[in-house]
Amino acid sequence: MKTVQKILSGGIVVTMNEAYDLFHDGAVAINDNSILAVGAREDILSQYQADEVIDCTGKVILPGLINAHTHVPMTLLRGMADDLRLDVWLLGYVMPTERTFVTPEFCELGTLLACAEMIRSGVTAFADMYYFEEHVAAATARAGMRGVLGQSILQFPTPDAGSYEEGIARCRAFIEAWRGHSLITPAVAPHAPYTNPDESLRLCTDLARDLDVPLLIHIAETRLEVENSLNEIGQTVVEHVHDVGLFDAKVLAAHCVHITKPEMKTLLDAGAGVAHCPTSNLKLASGIAPVTAMLKQGMNVGIGTDGPASNNDLDMFEEMRLAAILAKTEANDPTALPAREALLMATRQGAAALFIDDVTGSLQAGKRADIIVMDAHPLHNTPRFERDANSVYSRIVYAGKSSDVTDVLCEGRWLMRDRALLTVDVEAVLREAREIALRIDDFLRERESSVLSKLLAIGGLRQGESFEVQLKARLADGGEAVVERLLRHPDVEILKSNHYTQYDTWFLFGDPSEGRIRFREDVRADAVGQAGTSRTRLTLTTPDKERVFPGSTVLSYSRFIADATNTLRFYREYFRPTEERELQKDRRRWHILYQGVLFYVNLDTLIKPRLGARFIEIKSRTWSARDAELKAERIRQMLQIMGISPEDVVREDYLEIIAE
Repeated sequence: MKTVQKILSGGIVVTMNEAYDLFHDGAVAINDNSILAVGAREDILSQYQADEVIDCTGKVILPGLINAHTHVPMTLLRGMADDLRLDVWLLGYVMPTERTFVTPEFCELGTLLACAEMIRSGVTAFADMYYFEEHVAAATARAGMRGVLGQSILQFPTPDAGSYEEGIARCRAFIEAWRGHSLITPAVAPHAPYTNPDESLRLCTDLARDLDVPLLIHIAETRLEVENSLNEIGQTVVEHVHDVGLFDAKVLAAHCVHITKPEMKTLLDAGAGVAHCPTSNLKLASGIAPVTAMLKQGMNVGIGTDGPASNNDLDMFEEMRLAAILAKTEANDPTALPAREALLMATRQGAAALFIDDVTGSLQAGKRADIIVMDAHPLHNTPRFERDANSVYSRIVYAGKSSDVTDVLCEGRWLMRDRALLTVDVEAVLREAREIALRIDDFLRERESSVLSKLLAIGGLRQGESFEVQLKARLADGGEAVVERLLRHPDVEILKSNHYTQYDTWFLFGDPSEGRIRFREDVRADAVGQAGTSRTRLTLTTPDKERVFPGSTVLSYSRFIADATNTLRFYREYFRPTEERELQKDRRRWHILYQGVLFYVNLDTLIKPRLGARFIEIKSRTWSARDAELKAERIRQMLQIMGISPEDVVREDYLEIIAE
């Protein structure tokens, strides 16, 4: 009789191997870090004796669950900003907070908190994408879990890299340091096609292929992502990354909510795995992934929780149940995605999606001892019917809960016994997590204290202050003829001219001292007057004028001028103004030199609201009080050239004019 280190004896052994073998009174023999044998209890005990025999009567023994996609350090951001759209949540709250707080220590602490939560819910392996991934790896290994861990790479500065080139260099160093570890599979993780230029995606692919590691990436998570790809590139997301060459690597694609059957075929042919994240996709209203169609194609689809800041937990029992139920609703078919298939996605098929099914995902001789034991008879899972052989899968998926997990092994090492965690000091982790939460709360309170601080917190925008002298006059009649008088004057040199439609949306706030934000889209007209190229800008201004000169030329102040990199809807939901006003106007603009000084002359026709009037504006940027006085005097002279009466000059901005 052969001696082994451990035998899990009795109970129902759910192997999840290709034959779906079940042993209702089974046993598993474990030696060192691997499974030596699986079978009926009587057979195993007749062949093996062990230093430790664990009685699992009344329990279920099954493979450790595989969380196919998450961002584990984000446990420390759990519940920080909920009930928001993905872009507002990510760009408006998560990324600004990460820029301030994410450090190696933050990542280690968040990973330990996540590992404790996942161990208690029966997870033994997970795929992660985040920053300072070498510290995520160190904490994961300390907790004794298995991880496919991707160093995140983005085109803009991140907490651990100033550029995607620096991020790729950091990723290479991480892979070389951790490659060959018994628990850690290092990976390359370009965040998404919309956050990486093609060159970055190619370099990431080359790195993953050359070092033979997985590549983790978000693909087609939202409909907007696909629409933007079609509008900007003329291809869907999957088509685009295929042409870039991404699928030369071993790809694990997270989400894939909005992909077509031909795109599924592309992923299948590439051998790519998919991580289905039902709760996160529903909570962020990203949609329902066509999982049933993917499975029919033969794709390897795993189940993931996504990050705990967008889920908000790491409970794979909850995800399995939701994945099965959601697929039935999406297909309008209660037979779609049965319980056994859902459990497969969370075990062997999930391991295949992560490219680690050679070592984990099922209870088979030769695989690593990644095993969980759960109570078979809790109150919420009683009584038990045996008529249908598949009833055990139904009990696990539809009625099982993470709290039913009593014991967890990974790589043959006990991580939890009788619900007691053995590898993570939970009290210390919780204490440190509470301290960070207090600091983040203070940071967000300060950030929310003013419109300007919220605007600056978004990051990645050009910040600047601008003073300008300006005058506006109402034209009683004509327009072009009035301007022509100025443009033909011998003191005037025309530098260039433009013609476009301006769409302004103003955000107003309860406290006028906060200023007001203008979102502007300029749509340039082409040679025949049709709409052409456009640009969007964001401006924060104060309602008060800094100074008024003789002739009613005013000095105004903009505290922030930048390209608007997000949608109007994003800024509306992010700033939450108390009032909005809209203005649309046809604008002809001339850049001129008057007596050698640069001015901008605008001829505006208000379209919305229709006020039946045209206005002329003359503006120039300034940088000193003396310069402003000189330019105000030149503006007064230009009014005289055009024959505009002082009575036609208006002091109000368009915002005030349309409110009259």
